[in-house]
Amino acid sequence: MRLSDLDYELPGELIAQHPLERRTQARLLMVERRGGAIAHSRFYKLPRELRDGDLLVLNDTRVIPARVITRKESGGVVELLLVRPADESRRQWHTLVRAHRPLRVGTLLLVDDVGRLTVVAQCGPGRVLLESADSTSIDEILAQAGRLALPHYIHRAATAADSTEYQTVYAAKPGAIAAPTAGIHFTPELLNELDEAGIRATFITLHIGPGTFTPLRAQEVEHHSMEAEWYTMPESALRAIELTRRTGGRVVAVGTSTVRALESHAITGDCEGLTGLFIFPGFRFKLVDAMLTNFHMPRSTVLALVMALGGRELILRAYAEAIRHRYRFLSYGDAMLIL
Repeated sequence: MRLSDLDYELPGELIAQHPLERRTQARLLMVERRGGAIAHSRFYKLPRELRDGDLLVLNDTRVIPARVITRKESGGVVELLLVRPADESRRQWHTLVRAHRPLRVGTLLLVDDVGRLTVVAQCGPGRVLLESADSTSIDEILAQAGRLALPHYIHRAATAADSTEYQTVYAAKPGAIAAPTAGIHFTPELLNELDEAGIRATFITLHIGPGTFTPLRAQEVEHHSMEAEWYTMPESALRAIELTRRTGGRVVAVGTSTVRALESHAITGDCEGLTGLFIFPGFRFKLVDAMLTNFHMPRSTVLALVMALGGRELILRAYAEAIRHRYRFLSYGDAMLIL
């Protein structure tokens, strides 16, 4: 697949900069894979768009305040994005760095009135391994000095409201640097309505990292390498999926991160671990029958995944329809249901 196959013209004014006041009022573009039909709905109508026996699989990761502003002893400002712990001890963290010059091993970074961090290893351009240089743990530093890191296409600073709005209502497991935004449209009330309609929900975890936002650069899409992200498939989710498939229901993945976790498990049999699975057209899905997703950037890995499920031509036609009807795009935007 060529990189240009993932192109489309996205008008900048359609990139949502703020969430809707009511989550369930998001528009919902309905896309039928078999016949190619495209229709318009609203997210609150989801119980009537799915059917009794379907299973929603949701990613219950919770976004952490991963952005930390620090200073070198010389006074220079260094911006950090703490991605994930290096191991279970959580003493050292893989970190993205924005600074005027590369950070050397041993560089001390001061977090005002909170603690100190030191660079223990360089891991590539703009990437280091950090650990605390005093008795304050990195988890404590994030809790006291960390800020939410909104995606780069939201051209404003994060506010106090974003700390709630840029989370799903079922977020439970801290560890993501970005939200699984297809799930932002749900409310407890809508989940109850779905349950009453016979549409069950189960939860997996995939901690979304920078790999989701890394742009594709290789002219041949197949040559792209995804950065690994940690996922967990609980036994309860496996039982729910098995029952759904046995009784003729559909497994409906909520978001591309959920798709990657489900299909990683299907391929490896592992219920926990790091996955670097990159899904693009030609991929054979083993667990996912349908997907709820937001609208994605051109030339992105997540758009490639959506095209793998829905087909390139149909997805491009759906995107053109969404643009024509002025849908809101990206993280705080509207949604699509691919059946």
